[in-house]
Amino acid sequence: MTPPAPTSSPPSRPTNRARGAPKVAVVTGASRGIGAAVAHLLAADGAHVVVSSRDAAACELTAGEIRARGGMATAIACHAGNMEAIGELARRIASEFGRWDILVNNAATNPYFGPIYETPLAAFEKTVAVNLRGYFTLSCEAVRQMRDGTGGVIVNVASIGGLVPQPYQGAYSITKAGILNMTRSFAKDCAPLGIRVNAVAPGFTDTAFSAALSSDHVTLEAYLAKIPMARIARPEEIAATVRFLCSDAASYVTGSCLTVDGGMLA
Repeated sequence: MTPPAPTSSPPSRPTNRARGAPKVAVVTGASRGIGAAVAHLLAADGAHVVVSSRDAAACELTAGEIRARGGMATAIACHAGNMEAIGELARRIASEFGRWDILVNNAATNPYFGPIYETPLAAFEKTVAVNLRGYFTLSCEAVRQMRDGTGGVIVNVASIGGLVPQPYQGAYSITKAGILNMTRSFAKDCAPLGIRVNAVAPGFTDTAFSAALSSDHVTLEAYLAKIPMARIARPEEIAATVRFLCSDAASYVTGSCLTVDGGMLA
């Protein structure tokens, strides 16, 4: 008996999204930096972007900028370290949109910079709550909605610190390493559901989050000496990689981590 010819097309799945309706993309930490850049790019691609961070006014500012450019955006405040807030975000996505197509986990914190053995317990717990528990809980909420529709995409913004611990960023690097393994675990379990899960590991990027490092001339020069491209990244350069992973161009990519660091770890 002749076996059926292989096909390059993904299997069809039931859908609860009307033909031509925009995808719903949730971006956390989207009020500034990498998150805001991602939100703008996904909106430019036609998605209805839910702009989320703990600052409601800042979320609305980014959402307003997207709408002013002709895009679709809704601001929903959510503290990624607060489980009740995450649950409320998920409920609003379900009730207001009826589906969830893309999740970009980007919100992060790094309250302590110094030797790992001096890390205050409160700082460690906060870092884990936002960077690891928050990503995990948001991903679970998203999967529960994505699996009932056409599948979906999750992209976790990690860090090169998850691959090689960065100086004086011990707790932060630990959580980012956890995100990379979490990405692979979700990717394996969610592939049968039509859900792709990947990560991006940015290097030194010009954002308010990294201002404490980039504003110090000595620290900045030390970092630049390690980067073959001899400059730090723009948020839009990280966002472009997230955009690729969210797109159909990455339809066979799951469980991967794309490093965007100017060659620092090469």
